[in-house]
Amino acid sequence: MMRCGSVGRIHHESECTTKHLNLSYHVDFERRVLKGKVALTVEVLEDRCSTVTLDTRDLTIFSATANGQSAKFNMGPEHSFLGTPLEITLPFELSRGQQVIVEVAYETAPKATALQWLTPDQTAGKKQPYLFSQCQAIHCRTMIPCQDTPSVKHSYYAQVSVPQELVAVMSAIRDGQAPDPEDSSRLVYRFRQPVAMPSYLIAIVVGALESREIGPRSLVWSEKEFVDKAAFEFSETENMLKTAESLVGPYVWGQYDILVLPPSFPYGGMENPCLTFATPTLLAGDRSLSNVIAHEISHSWTGNLVTNKTWEHFWLNEGHTVYLERMIGRSMESEQFRQFKAMGGWKELQESVKTFGADNPLTNLVPSLQDVNPDDAFSSVPYEKGFALLYHLEELLGGPVVFMGFVKSYIQMFAYGSATTEEWKAYLFTYFQDKVDVLNKVDWNAWMHTPGMPPVKPQYDTTMADSCIALCSKWTKAGEADLGGFTAADLTTLSSHQVIEFLSLLLQEEPLPLTHVKRMQEAYDFNSCINAEIRARWLRLCVKSRWEEAVPKALQMATEQGRMKFTRPLFREVYNFDKFRDEAVRMFKTHRAAMHPVMVDLLSKDLKVDLTSC
Repeated sequence: MMRCGSVGRIHHESECTTKHLNLSYHVDFERRVLKGKVALTVEVLEDRCSTVTLDTRDLTIFSATANGQSAKFNMGPEHSFLGTPLEITLPFELSRGQQVIVEVAYETAPKATALQWLTPDQTAGKKQPYLFSQCQAIHCRTMIPCQDTPSVKHSYYAQVSVPQELVAVMSAIRDGQAPDPEDSSRLVYRFRQPVAMPSYLIAIVVGALESREIGPRSLVWSEKEFVDKAAFEFSETENMLKTAESLVGPYVWGQYDILVLPPSFPYGGMENPCLTFATPTLLAGDRSLSNVIAHEISHSWTGNLVTNKTWEHFWLNEGHTVYLERMIGRSMESEQFRQFKAMGGWKELQESVKTFGADNPLTNLVPSLQDVNPDDAFSSVPYEKGFALLYHLEELLGGPVVFMGFVKSYIQMFAYGSATTEEWKAYLFTYFQDKVDVLNKVDWNAWMHTPGMPPVKPQYDTTMADSCIALCSKWTKAGEADLGGFTAADLTTLSSHQVIEFLSLLLQEEPLPLTHVKRMQEAYDFNSCINAEIRARWLRLCVKSRWEEAVPKALQMATEQGRMKFTRPLFREVYNFDKFRDEAVRMFKTHRAAMHPVMVDLLSKDLKVDLTSC
């Protein structure tokens, strides 16, 4: 008897593979559950298959059928983060190449980690509830029984019943709406995603949403309080899409919409196909907005079209996406701008390596994730160590134009599928077969399988960074008598990108004396800055220098939005200030209910809080 499935094994070659999902959901805000049915079209890859095993976590399963016939099912042993395998016994045997439609009726749990249910108070409009999902890396199993692995890609169709005053959107093309035949107070929204994609890219949002057109294939969605501002901020979207297409070929997903989420969304962006999710911190005068959208647009090729086969190869998604994002920046701004952003990325990598520890195997480019929750491994390592490797290869192999040719060819080669590092490397050697001697000199083991910083530090052009470095040095060397020499004019020639870099450089140094940060506030008035990237770094700098007045501001920023990039470092900084350690823990416990489940889990580890006891 052959069983098919994917549960519990990070490494696996499935005995069967899902080709299509057909979803129907009833969204219940009162009970905070999705009640649903999913029909999976499953193709068998081995002879004599009589069971199909699906990933689930915290789901209540009501029934299962196979080709319309009732099928027995049972739940396997529960794993702490992988969940509980759902084993469905088929009432017949299948041979290799045959397909079966397995339908499961089920309900999600109110604590499903993929879903965040917001009360009206937690939204901008204050009148309607709100739901959004975040499935990456392995949370889709809390919302759909599925093969929850990036090695399996499928199309999907969905119907979603919601209260008629709300709007539903998904990571798919909108396919109309109609009154719910079972309940006249509800509407059913329909969606289709014809391009095969992994389960972690399935996304759903339900709320009091409005949209505005921002381009021939793009709308921006948000609550009405933000929608016009968002339309203005994201007006460059079509230009970026066209620039990306000129580098890597046609955009295959049809629609490219952007949805601005409520503040508790834990990421800067999420590349859900047809519907990029974006943090509202981008609307607070944050000029890194263009980087975030360029990054998420790039994922349409690297990540969504070509996907890492397992989460151990996550750098294939993120390193290539950062590389492509910076190539878009190069086309739209300049090569010096790309170099400047690469330098900033190197610093982020140094910070991640310092946080994890230079000998921590999770700082490997290709880490082993045996018994490791992929969420715990999340850092800038796959992004920036991955970029550094690609940039190093670019330098060795003939420059950006030549290397971009390889990236485009790699995307075409693996499009609609998933890849491993070994497959990527084999293709690199094939593509550059006339330069194999150069490639053989690369210390692949040091890059891929050794913790800490990369073996080679690229020499980036410092033109745009020099003024930031000079100002940083001036502050770190200043004595009390020199403080009067700093004025607002110091920043007049710096772009917001450069101000961010200046503060990042200071954060890498020993803490400034308290007199210095107080003088910096007098001269530059960073406290009134609404740019989230600047504000977060400034408040960290103040807390690091033990300025007690900054602690409430830092905790306020950490809790009024939930972007991991800002919230976790701010909380950690206050926690490291002994006098306010208890206050950091108290604020976390107070605001925990409003935070995203992934954020709660990671912050509890940062702050050493036992969630079972509170």
